[in-house]
Amino acid sequence: MRKKNKNYKKVLGVIGLGYVGLPLAIEFVRSGYRTIGFDIDEKKVKMLSSGKTYIKHIGKERIKGMMETGLFESTSDFLRIGEVDAISICVPTPLDEHKIPDLSFVVNSAKAVSENIKKGTLVILESTTYPGTTREVVLPILGRTGRILDKDFYLAFSPEREDPGNKKYNTRNIPKVVGGVSVESTRRAVSLYRTIFDKVVEVSSSEVAEASKLLENTYRSVNIALVNELKIIFDRMGINIWEVIESAKTKPFGYTPFYPGSGLGGHCIPIDPFYLSWKAKEFGINTRFIELAGEINTSMPEYVISKTISALNNHKKSIRGSNILVIGIAYKKDIDDARESPGIRILELLMERGANISYHDPYIPEIKGLRQTDLAMESVVLTDELLLKQDAVIISTAHSNIDYEKIYKHSLLIIDTRNAFFDIKDDKKIIT
Repeated sequence: MRKKNKNYKKVLGVIGLGYVGLPLAIEFVRSGYRTIGFDIDEKKVKMLSSGKTYIKHIGKERIKGMMETGLFESTSDFLRIGEVDAISICVPTPLDEHKIPDLSFVVNSAKAVSENIKKGTLVILESTTYPGTTREVVLPILGRTGRILDKDFYLAFSPEREDPGNKKYNTRNIPKVVGGVSVESTRRAVSLYRTIFDKVVEVSSSEVAEASKLLENTYRSVNIALVNELKIIFDRMGINIWEVIESAKTKPFGYTPFYPGSGLGGHCIPIDPFYLSWKAKEFGINTRFIELAGEINTSMPEYVISKTISALNNHKKSIRGSNILVIGIAYKKDIDDARESPGIRILELLMERGANISYHDPYIPEIKGLRQTDLAMESVVLTDELLLKQDAVIISTAHSNIDYEKIYKHSLLIIDTRNAFFDIKDDKKIIT
């Protein structure tokens, strides 16, 4: 734990104890602050209070260590917002079915803060959103009762940059971008976060901070879409995209490798660029790159299905009635997050085409209650007998702890979207 700083006596709050808010709260405590975590989910509150974790890559030892400091408590009582000196809002910002930003979680959190904060509270929005949200949406809510910015409260935006499962970069050592809706708000937010994070990047406004996060994720979305399209092109030409990438990345300048897959998942890349696209329409601009990238990335599960159908046809089988096992439902390897996962969409498409579906994922024991699907399934045990019964196995997410040797040995046909069998060449039962 860090040496006590001049803000040590302050109490910090975090609204939303999910994949962003919980790691942030851990860092607040690690820096010596008494911290109150707020969440509407009573189950999360109870688990944290008993020293348990509900996010696999945030191990129970980290939660236990945080609780043993006596500096953290979780609650669903938002009246306690009045106890904090600064509060960070880390709630979801999804899209609705028409790809229109749904700011209801942000709005409701801002209302809860407005109804309960004491004078002088610093409010920092961390939820990814379109440029202008902090000033145009949150600021009016906080000022509804006649409160005055820079007198009664302070307001800033600092985009989350979490990368679950990353062994090198974590909440603390990823540079923290901070921009306020006023000079004084920026100063206070920067001053606070410098006591918590290794590096703070101060920008001129909340809009710049909001836009920086959208640039980061739009950059990734467009480049992933490019390599997904090249995958389709090179596949038709009989060229292995994975070998192409390996050779291209030997260039020491001007190139950054991106990799194809079964589609995009998670709460950032499939969603955030459309926040910018939606806002751009207000200024009469059509974001062709963003929308085209979104179309390509969201179409990849369909491409995986077409490859599966073709491979089954070559074995004189129809997809209807075939037993098909999907490996990996989490949106990326070695984490327990299935939000917007292409693996879910692949299961849905297989079911629509009459296949007998099952999945195996050591991180996702069941599919239940996800916003993007009505599917309700449990992960199956990966046995020799199960694999021998499958007409095809689809590798959607290549977790490190999957027994790929077993899959290779006992499977008749493998559609490998993640290059999990990179060391096996020219084997006709592996389709890449």
